[in-house]
Amino acid sequence: MSKSGVSVSPDCVTAFNELKLGKDLKYIIFKLSDDSKEIVVEDKSSSSEWEEFQTKLLNAKTGPGKGPRYAVYDFEYELAAGEGKRSKITFIYWSPDDAGIRPKMTYASSKEALKNALSGLAAEVQANSDDEIEYETILKDISKGKR
Repeated sequence: MSKSGVSVSPDCVTAFNELKLGKDLKYIIFKLSDDSKEIVVEDKSSSSEWEEFQTKLLNAKTGPGKGPRYAVYDFEYELAAGEGKRSKITFIYWSPDDAGIRPKMTYASSKEALKNALSGLAAEVQANSDDEIEYETILKDISKGKR
């Protein structure tokens, strides 16, 4: 349970383990339930289309306005000098600057509960504006170990 009293649905851990162990999923998007008492799976997909994932985050709603979300994305990238491929399961905390204050505070105080439930995360990114959720921006940071 988090500082805010929000719990993590067992479905979140099950979906994460599908992504981590089975590699059938490419990403999972999590949200707070309508009563703000539990973190639940909002969407999951095996699609490797970043734009599809990005659009879902950018269009997320909480009440009448934009809404924060948590996500896990399995980044695969080539190492420099042809040293092969790497994969990093990355936790993304999306909290748009123009989201409501109450949802932003609830999501911020509940984030650690979800992260603690998802064992095996390799990197973490917080994005607050559209340009911070660009594929190349995140990939550059995680491939250099900055996040």
